Amino acid sequence: MCDVSDPAVQQAYDDIRDDKSPLTWAVFGYDSTGNKIQVAASGNEENPLDALIPNLKEDAANFCFFSIITGDEQSKRKKFVFLTWVGEKVGVMKKAKISVHKASIKTVVKDFASEFHYTTAAELDAKVIKDTVVKAGGANYSANTS
Repeated sequence: MCDVSDPAVQQAYDDIRDDKSPLTWAVFGYDSTGNKIQVAASGNEENPLDALIPNLKEDAANFCFFSIITGDEQSKRKKFVFLTWVGEKVGVMKKAKISVHKASIKTVVKDFASEFHYTTAAELDAKVIKDTVVKAGGANYSANTS
């Protein structure tokens, strides 16, 4: 297990889920001890994936939480995504701990439509993520043209 007690972690999660908050994404990373999760970066961009990708480094492991707006003009819905990042240059021991640490962060980041795991920036595809989130959401009226 890792320490997820930093109040800023819970606050970032709550703010992203709150319709009154402008926050749309957060990247959670490790402090200098390597065992405590903290907010590494956050923002309020309309395309959160484009904003958070530059924060994901080859030698780092992170957990990301962000919102995506789905639906059509009549029905917009905010959906949430949980993403685990383990860069290709992360050491073997740290990689081994990620699944246990993921369970810890999920005590804070509880509700999301889709979950992803990536190890290279080339894999990160905003369209694939959005399409998966839309599919997970059930009815897709945005394709209705009649």
